[in-house]
Amino acid sequence: MSEAPPVRTALYDEHVALEANLVDFHGFELPIWYTNIRDEHLATRSGAGLFDVSHMGSFRFSGEGVRAWLEGLATQRVTSIAPSRCAYTHFLDEDGYLIDDMIFAVVSETEVLGVPNASMIDVMWAWFTKHLPDDGSVTLENLSDHTSILALQGPLAKDFLASAMGDGQHVGRFKWRELTENELGVSGWIQGTGYTGEAGYEIFVSNNDAPRLWRALVDAGATPVGLGARDTLRLEKGYLLSGVDFCSPSLGDDAFLARDSWETNVPFGLDMDHEFIGKSRVASHHDDDPRWWGIRYVEKGPLPRPGKEVQSLDGQALGRLTSGAPAPSLDNTGIGIGYLAGVSEGDEVLIVASPRKSVRAVVVRPPFY
Repeated sequence: MSEAPPVRTALYDEHVALEANLVDFHGFELPIWYTNIRDEHLATRSGAGLFDVSHMGSFRFSGEGVRAWLEGLATQRVTSIAPSRCAYTHFLDEDGYLIDDMIFAVVSETEVLGVPNASMIDVMWAWFTKHLPDDGSVTLENLSDHTSILALQGPLAKDFLASAMGDGQHVGRFKWRELTENELGVSGWIQGTGYTGEAGYEIFVSNNDAPRLWRALVDAGATPVGLGARDTLRLEKGYLLSGVDFCSPSLGDDAFLARDSWETNVPFGLDMDHEFIGKSRVASHHDDDPRWWGIRYVEKGPLPRPGKEVQSLDGQALGRLTSGAPAPSLDNTGIGIGYLAGVSEGDEVLIVASPRKSVRAVVVRPPFY
C-alpha cells in the first residue's frame, strides 16, 4: 500500500502561483524556497518575510484552573504568565526527557492557546489527554485542521501588516490579541511571536481567510519565504528544532537526541520553582554533563552539518552537532549547535567536517546574530 500523499495547506495555490519549490515536510506539501534560501533569509532580516506555517498545530485548553493544570506538565511557570501574554515551555516525560516544546498564549484565566510542532500534534494531543483532570474541569480542543498560520517576520513587519489590514492590528512582542475589524474582513488572533528572532507576528485565521490575507501581505511588500530560510534564520538565533535538536526517546532510535531542559541550555522556559513532570532528572545534572552549545568557524572549510563530531584540539571526542549550516547574515560563516561535554565559551574545538578535513571553531553561546 502506498503512503498517503502530503497534506496541502489552504495556501497551496498561492505557493504554486509563485512557482515555489514544494517538498514533503512531515507530511505537508510546503515550499522549501521560492527564489533561493540566501535571498529569502536576507530579505527577512532587512525587510519582512512571509511564511506559511499552517503545518503547525493549534490547541485550545479551557476551564477553571487551566493554568495551574498546565503548569504541572510544563517546565514554564504558567500561572505567572498574565492574560494576553505568550511564553515558551518544554514538556517532559515521566523520565524527564523532552517530548516537545511549545509557544502558548494565556488568553484569559480560563483559556490558553498552544502551538505544538507539526510532527508532534498527535503525540502531544495524546499526552495532554492522558493528563486531563478526572473531574472534567479542563477541556482540550484541536483547532489544527481548520486553522491557518501565517508568520510575518522582520523589521518592516509592522508596516506591512498595517498596509495590508489597516491600523490597529499590531501586538507587542510575546503578546496575544484578537484581530479586530479590518479592511480584509478576516477574523482570528495575532501573536507577537515567531521563529526568526526578528520582530513580527504569527497570525491565526480560518483556512478560508488565509489566501486573502497572504495575497494582501505579499502586495504590501512582504517576501514569501520557504522552509530552507526558516531553518537558517532560526539557527542564527540558536532556536531548537523539534526532531532535529532533540527527540523524545519514544519516537526515535538516536539516544543522543534524548535530552532534558537542563541539557538544552535554553535561557528561557525553565522555572525550577514549581513541580512538573520530569523535574527530578532536570535537577540531577552535574556541571560536566554534556550540554547544548554553539560553534562558529574561525577558518574556512567544509560546512558544519548535523551529525558531525566535535573534538578538542588534541583529538578527544566532545560530542556532535545536531544542526549546522552557513549563516547568510554572517557572510556564510559556518555555525552549528550540538551537545558538548567539558567545554566553556571561547574554547577552540575541531569540527570533523569530512573524513579528510577538520575545521577549527570556537564555542559560543547562541544567538550567533
